[in-house]
Amino acid sequence: MRTITTTIATAFIVIASFSSFAAEKSNPLKDMNTMAILAAYLDAAALGNVQFSEQLFAKDFEYYNTVNDSKYGKKDYTKFLKENKGLQYDCKTTYEILDESGKSCVAKATMEFEKFTRVDHITLSNTKNGWQVSKVVTTYP
Repeated sequence: MRTITTTIATAFIVIASFSSFAAEKSNPLKDMNTMAILAAYLDAAALGNVQFSEQLFAKDFEYYNTVNDSKYGKKDYTKFLKENKGLQYDCKTTYEILDESGKSCVAKATMEFEKFTRVDHITLSNTKNGWQVSKVVTTYP
């Protein structure tokens, strides 16, 4: 009887440890700095590379477009990016960090197209999952 109890207990421990490893997703962006996260954001937004879009954006991510006053959460924005996978904008892209302090960072990305310019003001937060994009406000000056 004692052997059966030990065997069952061991089985539960093994199953529990496997399920905890399976639930944990690997985040290749976790140890990247803010400049690398900005580059990954622009890689997704301007070059159609959506490989890390799930890890790139914070759970409470918000995208706001000032032209049409529309807001989107993480689910809708990543869906949009995936629907446009591989689509590359024909523009010159630059970015800079405006302020980085503690666990927050504000950056500006500019995409210069032939006839207009798009400016993204990007807020990043340092979470338990590393630096993530938490908000993007897009303007067309």
